[in-house]
Amino acid sequence: MQIYITLNVMLAKRKVTSRDLAKHVGITEQNLSLLKSGKVKGIRFATLEKICEFLECQPGDILQYSAAEEEQQSTGQAA
Repeated sequence: MQIYITLNVMLAKRKVTSRDLAKHVGITEQNLSLLKSGKVKGIRFATLEKICEFLECQPGDILQYSAAEEEQQSTGQAA
């Protein structure tokens, strides 16, 4: 199982900078960068809500789930 963060795609679609988003959400640009790169283990719902509010999107627009990795492990298939 893998959760992919597609925040960069939504930022590009909305023509918004990371700096503007970080300022609106109330987090540092560094923490936003960690979020965009998928190097975080979690996100507060309040933070997700502010991101979605600013970008006028749904959580599913910036988060994607893929079960492919888990399925490959359970069937013994290599990637």
